[in-house]
Amino acid sequence: MIIVNTQEITGKKIKETLTVVKGSSVRAKWFGKDIMSALRHIVGGELKEYKELLDEARDAATERMVQEAETLGADAIVNVHFMTAAISQGAAEILVYGTAVKFK
Repeated sequence: MIIVNTQEITGKKIKETLTVVKGSSVRAKWFGKDIMSALRHIVGGELKEYKELLDEARDAATERMVQEAETLGADAIVNVHFMTAAISQGAAEILVYGTAVKFK
């Protein structure tokens, strides 16, 4: 599955636009990681626990979007966008969406 954030794919001709496909994931850290993150927030540095949280959520959301596109028989997903929202302290939602297409 080709996934791009552009409207076209070089060397490919879009034959059919199917529909918007999406995937989302809501993730929260466990208490121990929240404490470590709070300490890093005080002393400075990258909040690795939050980065891992968002990476996992992004991967899961993308996989769900791809599964939806594959169910439709799509060859690619174009014009892909990610959105992030804080659900509560220590929890975040990632939403990814794009347009499923078929090639000529």
